Amino acid sequence: MKRLFAISQFTFLICVSAALLAAGGTFGAQNAVPEIAFDSVADFLKTPNDIYVGEVAGVGANSKGQIFVYTRTGHPYATLGDNRTFMHGGSRLLQFDQTGKFVRELGQDVYGFNAAIGLRVDPQDNVWTIDAAASQVLKFDSAGRVTLVLGRKPENITVRPAQPAAGRAGEPPAGRAQGAGAAAPAGGGGRATGTGTPGSSFSQPSDVAWDRAGNIYVADGLGNNNRVAKFDKDGRFIAHWGSTGSAQGQFMGVKAIAIDAQDNVYVADAGNKRIQVFDAQGAFKSEFSNVGTPRAMCMTRGSTQYLYVSHAGDEDGMEDAAIYKVQLDGKVVGRFGSAGKLPKQFGIANSIDCRADPQLLVGEMTNWRVQKITLK
Repeated sequence: MKRLFAISQFTFLICVSAALLAAGGTFGAQNAVPEIAFDSVADFLKTPNDIYVGEVAGVGANSKGQIFVYTRTGHPYATLGDNRTFMHGGSRLLQFDQTGKFVRELGQDVYGFNAAIGLRVDPQDNVWTIDAAASQVLKFDSAGRVTLVLGRKPENITVRPAQPAAGRAGEPPAGRAQGAGAAAPAGGGGRATGTGTPGSSFSQPSDVAWDRAGNIYVADGLGNNNRVAKFDKDGRFIAHWGSTGSAQGQFMGVKAIAIDAQDNVYVADAGNKRIQVFDAQGAFKSEFSNVGTPRAMCMTRGSTQYLYVSHAGDEDGMEDAAIYKVQLDGKVVGRFGSAGKLPKQFGIANSIDCRADPQLLVGEMTNWRVQKITLK
């Protein structure tokens, strides 16, 4: 009888294990993620009566504690150049002091400001804005001057393509361009679907980061490219990697990027719900997928580095949201926050600054604010 009882217990465990695996679960996934206690100041930024923060696409602080916010607010309009129509004014770059008091606005009338998607402050205190509609990354020095432009703004006037002409069997019709994402013709010279055009031709870039040598890495994947593009410190193109898909080294929406002290590159692959890790040359190293749908990332600067990763599980971030604290090997230390509009809740946390960890700045799109978070 004891032997039959032991066999029954074993059979029960096998059945439970099979059910978990069939549901896509793992034993490790059953462990609850610890909740991190924290405080929040949700009305941290103080603006003049005629300036509104709007949808915060990016927030960052420099070494002096000054805060910069790239936001989707303003008065968009179009100007006609010699042969192009330029849309601009849809986003604004605002500066605040350490207490959250408004200081000034930078970049007025820069035509690369259309639809803000991100902001970073580099180790030299330069401010970088990333604009999805302009497909440009701009670098501002501490005086507010534009010192580097990556990307070229797309044309706003569609030009009718040439009429197809009859060709030999197997040839594409005359006048049909091999655009980004198009299948390469046989015989070489093409590129894999989604890899984008080499160099500074972005398709809705979303983030920027730097390695120890100052090389620039651009997350270029909200449009059709699904790649990481690498430039030297002066903006000269070096290389790129990635294409559309779900295999290792492929992406379905490159949303954020961060680089650790060893120059490993962490890429938020939102569509595949994972973080992929590469070396500085783009060789795949590892991945982890226990942080929901990653939308924003921040790398701490201490001797032991951590990633903060924001998760938004629905389109508006009003039903499922949190921020995870993660070791660089992918182990989740804890999480904090939930979806909503109250303090300590998040509505699409699109940007995180953790320069002063355990104090964080979190920029929200749907709640039109920056929360100052202090972890306990």
